[in-house]
Amino acid sequence: MKVAVQDCEGWYKDDITGAVQCADTKKYNDYMRSYRARKRKDRDFDTLQNEVSELKSELGDIKSLLLTLVKNQN
Repeated sequence: MKVAVQDCEGWYKDDITGAVQCADTKKYNDYMRSYRARKRKDRDFDTLQNEVSELKSELGDIKSLLLTLVKNQN
């Protein structure tokens, strides 16, 4: 037996399996599209965060090399 999910029109829960299903394919497709977009945005944000961290580390290395060069020339 399918029971309507509270506050989610068009969504039903199967009493036997516990699965939540959407009866409206357009709503489901819209939900999945927004879900994939959110996941892609999160992945892109994580990638940018890692790249910024790597750049900061590399800039620190360059700074220390430049300081060493300046000290050695004096």
